[in-house]
Amino acid sequence: MDAVLSSSPPDSAHLAGLALRRRFRLPWVVDFRDPWVGLQFRTPPTRWHRARQAAMERSVLASADLVLAASRTHADDLRRRSSRAGDPDAVTLSGRLELLPNGYEPVVTASAHAPVATGDPAHADFFTLVFTGTLSQMPDADVFLESLHDLLARRPEARRRVRAHLAGPFEGSHADRATALGLTGIVHFAGPLAHEATRDLQRRADLLLLWKPRGAGYRTMVPGKLYEYLDAGPPVLAMLEQNDEAAELVRRAGGEVVPPGDRAPMTDAIERRYLAWKDGRRARAPRPAWLEEHTRASLAARLARLLDGLPRGDA
Repeated sequence: MDAVLSSSPPDSAHLAGLALRRRFRLPWVVDFRDPWVGLQFRTPPTRWHRARQAAMERSVLASADLVLAASRTHADDLRRRSSRAGDPDAVTLSGRLELLPNGYEPVVTASAHAPVATGDPAHADFFTLVFTGTLSQMPDADVFLESLHDLLARRPEARRRVRAHLAGPFEGSHADRATALGLTGIVHFAGPLAHEATRDLQRRADLLLLWKPRGAGYRTMVPGKLYEYLDAGPPVLAMLEQNDEAAELVRRAGGEVVPPGDRAPMTDAIERRYLAWKDGRRARAPRPAWLEEHTRASLAARLARLLDGLPRGDA
Protein backbone atom coordinates (compact mmCIF):
# COMPACT_ATOMS: atom_id res chain seq x y z
CA MET A 1 0.00 0.00 0.00
CA ASP A 2 1.46 3.36 -1.08
CA ALA A 3 -1.14 5.83 0.24
CA VAL A 4 -4.49 6.15 1.98
CA LEU A 5 -7.41 8.00 0.38
CA SER A 6 -10.61 8.63 2.33
CA SER A 7 -13.65 10.21 0.73
CA SER A 8 -16.80 11.67 2.31
CA PRO A 9 -19.68 11.64 2.94
CA PRO A 10 -19.88 10.05 5.40
CA ASP A 11 -17.43 12.13 7.44
CA SER A 12 -16.55 9.08 9.54
CA ALA A 13 -14.56 7.78 6.55
CA HIS A 14 -11.94 10.41 7.38
CA LEU A 15 -11.72 9.26 10.99
CA ALA A 16 -10.92 5.78 9.70
CA GLY A 17 -8.38 7.32 7.32
CA LEU A 18 -6.79 9.23 10.19
CA ALA A 19 -6.39 6.00 12.18
CA LEU A 20 -4.75 4.29 9.17
CA ARG A 21 -2.48 7.27 8.63
CA ARG A 22 -1.25 7.16 12.22
CA ARG A 23 -0.81 3.39 12.27
CA PHE A 24 0.95 2.86 8.96
CA ARG A 25 2.54 6.32 8.48
CA LEU A 26 1.40 6.46 4.89
CA PRO A 27 0.64 9.59 2.85
CA TRP A 28 -3.01 10.47 3.29
CA VAL A 29 -5.44 12.17 0.90
CA VAL A 30 -8.67 13.58 2.37
CA ASP A 31 -11.36 13.96 -0.30
CA PHE A 32 -14.42 16.08 0.53
CA ARG A 33 -17.26 15.52 -1.94
CA ASP A 34 -19.34 17.57 0.55
CA PRO A 35 -18.22 19.77 3.45
CA TRP A 36 -17.93 18.24 6.91
CA VAL A 37 -21.48 18.26 8.32
CA GLY A 38 -21.93 21.16 5.95
CA LEU A 39 -25.10 20.34 4.04
CA GLN A 40 -27.39 20.63 7.06
CA PHE A 41 -29.16 17.31 6.63
CA ARG A 42 -27.96 16.64 10.16
CA THR A 43 -27.38 19.82 12.14
CA PRO A 44 -25.42 19.19 15.37
CA PRO A 45 -28.07 19.11 18.13
CA THR A 46 -26.06 21.06 20.73
CA ARG A 47 -23.10 23.44 20.97
CA TRP A 48 -21.03 20.60 22.44
CA HIS A 49 -21.77 18.39 19.43
CA ARG A 50 -20.90 21.24 17.06
CA ALA A 51 -17.59 21.87 18.85
CA ARG A 52 -16.78 18.17 18.83
CA GLN A 53 -17.45 17.91 15.08
CA ALA A 54 -15.28 20.98 14.46
CA ALA A 55 -12.44 19.47 16.52
CA MET A 56 -12.58 16.22 14.53
CA GLU A 57 -12.53 18.15 11.27
CA ARG A 58 -9.49 20.17 12.42
CA SER A 59 -7.67 16.98 13.36
CA VAL A 60 -8.32 15.53 9.91
CA LEU A 61 -7.27 18.70 8.09
CA ALA A 62 -4.10 19.07 10.17
CA SER A 63 -2.96 15.49 9.51
CA ALA A 64 -3.73 15.16 5.78
CA ASP A 65 -0.96 15.39 3.20
CA LEU A 66 -3.49 16.54 0.60
CA VAL A 67 -7.03 17.88 0.92
CA LEU A 68 -9.41 17.74 -2.07
CA ALA A 69 -12.57 19.86 -2.37
CA ALA A 70 -15.33 19.17 -4.90
CA SER A 71 -16.34 22.81 -5.40
CA ARG A 72 -14.50 26.11 -5.65
CA THR A 73 -16.82 27.53 -2.98
CA HIS A 74 -15.82 24.86 -0.46
CA ALA A 75 -12.14 25.21 -1.34
CA ASP A 76 -12.38 28.98 -0.81
CA ASP A 77 -14.11 28.45 2.54
CA LEU A 78 -11.36 26.10 3.70
CA ARG A 79 -8.71 28.56 2.49
CA ARG A 80 -10.31 31.46 4.39
CA ARG A 81 -10.61 29.43 7.56
CA SER A 82 -6.97 28.32 7.34
CA SER A 83 -5.70 31.89 7.04
CA ARG A 84 -7.64 33.58 9.85
CA ALA A 85 -5.09 35.70 11.70
CA GLY A 86 -4.92 35.10 15.43
CA ASP A 87 -7.25 32.10 15.37
CA PRO A 88 -5.68 29.34 17.50
CA ASP A 89 -7.91 26.75 15.82
CA ALA A 90 -6.94 27.67 12.25
CA VAL A 91 -5.25 24.87 10.29
CA THR A 92 -2.80 26.03 7.63
CA LEU A 93 -3.57 24.36 4.30
CA SER A 94 -1.04 26.18 2.16
CA GLY A 95 0.18 23.82 -0.56
CA ARG A 96 -2.09 21.00 0.63
CA LEU A 97 -5.47 22.03 -0.84
CA GLU A 98 -6.62 21.19 -4.37
CA LEU A 99 -9.89 21.52 -6.26
CA LEU A 100 -11.08 18.23 -7.77
CA PRO A 101 -14.65 18.83 -8.95
CA ASN A 102 -17.36 16.29 -9.57
CA GLY A 103 -17.81 15.10 -13.12
CA TYR A 104 -19.64 12.72 -15.39
CA GLU A 105 -19.20 9.65 -17.54
CA PRO A 106 -19.87 10.35 -21.23
CA VAL A 107 -22.37 7.87 -22.65
CA VAL A 108 -21.27 7.04 -26.17
CA THR A 109 -23.16 3.80 -26.72
CA ALA A 110 -26.74 4.99 -26.17
CA SER A 111 -28.56 5.80 -29.39
CA ALA A 112 -30.05 9.24 -29.76
CA HIS A 113 -33.07 7.51 -31.32
CA ALA A 114 -33.57 4.81 -28.69
CA PRO A 115 -36.90 4.82 -26.82
CA VAL A 116 -36.94 6.47 -23.42
CA ALA A 117 -37.55 3.94 -20.66
CA THR A 118 -40.44 5.70 -18.93
CA GLY A 119 -44.19 5.26 -18.95
CA ASP A 120 -44.69 8.52 -20.87
CA PRO A 121 -41.71 8.92 -23.21
CA ALA A 122 -40.50 12.22 -24.59
CA HIS A 123 -41.82 12.74 -28.11
CA ALA A 124 -41.20 15.23 -30.89
CA ASP A 125 -44.85 16.34 -30.77
CA PHE A 126 -44.40 17.64 -27.21
CA PHE A 127 -42.37 20.45 -25.72
CA THR A 128 -40.57 18.33 -23.13
CA LEU A 129 -39.24 19.59 -19.81
CA VAL A 130 -36.98 17.23 -17.87
CA PHE A 131 -35.60 17.13 -14.34
CA THR A 132 -33.44 14.21 -13.19
CA GLY A 133 -32.27 13.62 -9.65
CA THR A 134 -33.67 13.59 -6.14
CA LEU A 135 -36.86 15.59 -5.66
CA SER A 136 -37.15 14.96 -1.92
CA GLN A 137 -36.60 17.97 0.36
CA MET A 138 -36.68 20.25 -2.69
CA PRO A 139 -39.27 23.02 -2.24
CA ASP A 140 -38.50 24.36 -5.71
CA ALA A 141 -40.04 21.22 -7.18
CA ASP A 142 -43.39 22.65 -6.08
CA VAL A 143 -42.41 26.09 -7.37
CA PHE A 144 -41.85 24.51 -10.77
CA LEU A 145 -45.27 22.82 -10.65
CA GLU A 146 -46.90 26.15 -9.81
CA SER A 147 -45.00 27.83 -12.65
CA LEU A 148 -46.21 25.19 -15.10
CA HIS A 149 -49.77 25.69 -13.86
CA ASP A 150 -49.43 29.43 -14.49
CA LEU A 151 -48.09 28.83 -17.99
CA LEU A 152 -51.08 26.64 -18.87
CA ALA A 153 -53.43 29.30 -17.54
CA ARG A 154 -51.82 31.82 -19.90
CA ARG A 155 -51.55 29.43 -22.83
CA PRO A 156 -54.42 26.89 -22.62
CA GLU A 157 -53.37 25.26 -25.91
CA ALA A 158 -50.09 24.25 -24.21
CA ARG A 159 -51.94 21.57 -22.25
CA ARG A 160 -51.87 19.46 -25.40
CA ARG A 161 -48.27 20.25 -26.21
CA VAL A 162 -46.23 20.47 -22.98
CA ARG A 163 -45.03 17.49 -20.99
CA ALA A 164 -42.78 17.43 -17.92
CA HIS A 165 -40.78 14.36 -16.84
CA LEU A 166 -39.42 14.37 -13.29
CA ALA A 167 -37.14 11.35 -12.91
CA GLY A 168 -35.80 10.33 -9.52
CA PRO A 169 -36.97 9.69 -5.95
CA PHE A 170 -39.89 11.93 -5.01
CA GLU A 171 -42.31 12.53 -2.16
CA GLY A 172 -46.02 11.84 -2.45
CA SER A 173 -46.68 15.46 -1.60
CA HIS A 174 -45.20 16.51 -4.95
CA ALA A 175 -47.52 14.20 -6.88
CA ASP A 176 -50.45 15.42 -4.77
CA ARG A 177 -49.52 19.01 -5.56
CA ALA A 178 -49.39 18.26 -9.28
CA THR A 179 -52.86 16.70 -9.10
CA ALA A 180 -54.25 19.66 -7.16
CA LEU A 181 -52.86 22.02 -9.80
CA GLY A 182 -54.59 20.12 -12.61
CA LEU A 183 -51.35 18.73 -14.06
CA THR A 184 -52.41 15.08 -14.30
CA GLY A 185 -51.27 13.71 -17.65
CA ILE A 186 -48.92 16.66 -18.13
CA VAL A 187 -46.40 16.01 -15.36
CA HIS A 188 -44.98 12.50 -15.17
CA PHE A 189 -43.15 11.33 -12.03
CA ALA A 190 -40.95 8.57 -13.40
CA GLY A 191 -39.28 7.64 -10.10
CA PRO A 192 -35.70 6.29 -10.13
CA LEU A 193 -34.49 5.17 -13.57
CA ALA A 194 -31.49 3.23 -14.76
CA HIS A 195 -28.61 5.57 -15.54
CA GLU A 196 -28.72 4.95 -19.29
CA ALA A 197 -32.45 5.71 -19.38
CA THR A 198 -31.87 8.89 -17.39
CA ARG A 199 -29.18 10.08 -19.79
CA ASP A 200 -31.41 9.27 -22.75
CA LEU A 201 -34.23 11.28 -21.22
CA GLN A 202 -31.85 14.21 -20.72
CA ARG A 203 -30.80 14.15 -24.38
CA ARG A 204 -34.40 14.07 -25.63
CA ALA A 205 -35.50 17.07 -23.56
CA ASP A 206 -36.27 20.46 -25.02
CA LEU A 207 -35.40 22.10 -21.71
CA LEU A 208 -33.49 20.67 -18.75
CA LEU A 209 -34.48 21.87 -15.28
CA LEU A 210 -32.14 22.30 -12.33
CA TRP A 211 -32.66 23.22 -8.70
CA LYS A 212 -31.19 22.13 -5.39
CA PRO A 213 -31.90 22.48 -1.66
CA ARG A 214 -32.00 26.06 -0.44
CA GLY A 215 -29.96 27.58 2.36
CA ALA A 216 -26.45 28.72 3.25
CA GLY A 217 -25.39 25.15 3.97
CA TYR A 218 -25.84 24.28 0.29
CA ARG A 219 -23.71 27.10 -1.17
CA THR A 220 -20.93 24.67 -1.92
CA MET A 221 -23.13 22.13 -3.71
CA VAL A 222 -22.66 21.77 -7.46
CA PRO A 223 -25.08 18.98 -8.46
CA GLY A 224 -23.28 16.25 -10.35
CA LYS A 225 -26.14 16.05 -12.84
CA LEU A 226 -25.28 19.56 -14.06
CA TYR A 227 -22.30 18.15 -15.97
CA GLU A 228 -24.52 15.46 -17.48
CA TYR A 229 -27.02 18.14 -18.48
CA LEU A 230 -24.33 20.16 -20.25
CA ASP A 231 -23.12 17.04 -22.03
CA ALA A 232 -26.67 16.15 -23.14
CA GLY A 233 -27.22 19.20 -25.35
CA PRO A 234 -30.58 20.80 -24.48
CA PRO A 235 -30.52 24.24 -22.83
CA VAL A 236 -30.59 24.41 -19.02
CA LEU A 237 -33.00 26.48 -16.94
CA ALA A 238 -31.96 26.65 -13.28
CA MET A 239 -33.62 28.00 -10.14
CA LEU A 240 -30.55 29.06 -8.17
CA GLU A 241 -29.17 32.06 -6.31
CA GLN A 242 -27.38 34.31 -8.77
CA ASN A 243 -24.03 34.12 -6.92
CA ASP A 244 -24.19 30.34 -6.55
CA GLU A 245 -21.27 28.41 -8.07
CA ALA A 246 -23.64 26.11 -9.95
CA ALA A 247 -25.45 29.17 -11.34
CA GLU A 248 -22.15 30.50 -12.66
CA LEU A 249 -21.50 27.22 -14.49
CA VAL A 250 -25.01 27.28 -15.99
CA ARG A 251 -24.47 30.82 -17.30
CA ARG A 252 -20.99 29.96 -18.63
CA ALA A 253 -22.61 27.19 -20.64
CA GLY A 254 -25.26 29.52 -22.09
CA GLY A 255 -28.10 28.47 -19.78
CA GLU A 256 -30.53 30.65 -17.86
CA VAL A 257 -30.77 31.21 -14.10
CA VAL A 258 -33.90 32.45 -12.31
CA PRO A 259 -34.33 33.04 -8.55
CA PRO A 260 -35.39 30.10 -6.39
CA GLY A 261 -38.76 30.28 -4.67
CA ASP A 262 -40.29 32.69 -7.21
CA ARG A 263 -42.70 31.16 -9.71
CA ALA A 264 -43.14 34.22 -11.97
CA PRO A 265 -39.60 34.34 -13.47
CA MET A 266 -39.72 30.57 -13.93
CA THR A 267 -43.06 30.82 -15.73
CA ASP A 268 -41.75 33.58 -18.01
CA ALA A 269 -38.61 31.61 -18.87
CA ILE A 270 -40.53 28.42 -19.71
CA GLU A 271 -43.01 30.42 -21.80
CA ARG A 272 -40.21 31.98 -23.89
CA ARG A 273 -38.72 28.56 -24.58
CA TYR A 274 -42.11 27.06 -25.36
CA LEU A 275 -43.01 29.81 -27.85
CA ALA A 276 -39.65 29.42 -29.60
CA TRP A 277 -40.24 25.66 -29.86
CA LYS A 278 -43.76 26.27 -31.15
CA ASP A 279 -42.28 28.46 -33.90
CA GLY A 280 -40.01 25.63 -34.95
CA ARG A 281 -36.86 26.80 -33.17
CA ARG A 282 -35.75 23.76 -31.15
CA ALA A 283 -32.81 25.04 -29.15
CA ARG A 284 -29.64 23.05 -28.57
CA ALA A 285 -26.91 24.40 -26.32
CA PRO A 286 -23.31 24.45 -27.59
CA ARG A 287 -21.16 22.02 -25.66
CA PRO A 288 -18.77 24.03 -23.44
CA ALA A 289 -15.10 23.45 -24.27
CA TRP A 290 -14.24 23.26 -20.57
CA LEU A 291 -16.65 20.36 -20.01
CA GLU A 292 -13.99 17.89 -21.17
CA GLU A 293 -12.08 18.64 -17.96
CA HIS A 294 -15.00 17.13 -16.01
CA THR A 295 -15.09 13.70 -17.61
CA ARG A 296 -14.30 10.83 -15.24
CA ALA A 297 -11.21 10.00 -17.31
CA SER A 298 -9.84 13.55 -17.04
CA LEU A 299 -10.52 13.75 -13.31
CA ALA A 300 -9.02 10.31 -12.67
CA ALA A 301 -5.87 11.34 -14.56
CA ARG A 302 -5.61 14.51 -12.47
CA LEU A 303 -6.04 12.53 -9.26
CA ALA A 304 -3.32 10.13 -10.40
CA ARG A 305 -0.93 13.05 -10.92
CA LEU A 306 -1.73 14.36 -7.44
CA LEU A 307 -1.11 10.91 -5.93
CA ASP A 308 2.21 10.67 -7.78
CA GLY A 309 3.23 13.95 -6.14
CA LEU A 310 2.66 12.76 -2.57
CA PRO A 311 5.62 12.28 -0.25
CA ARG A 312 6.79 8.70 0.26
CA GLY A 313 5.55 6.95 3.38
CA ASP A 314 7.75 5.82 6.26
CA ALA A 315 6.56 2.21 6.03
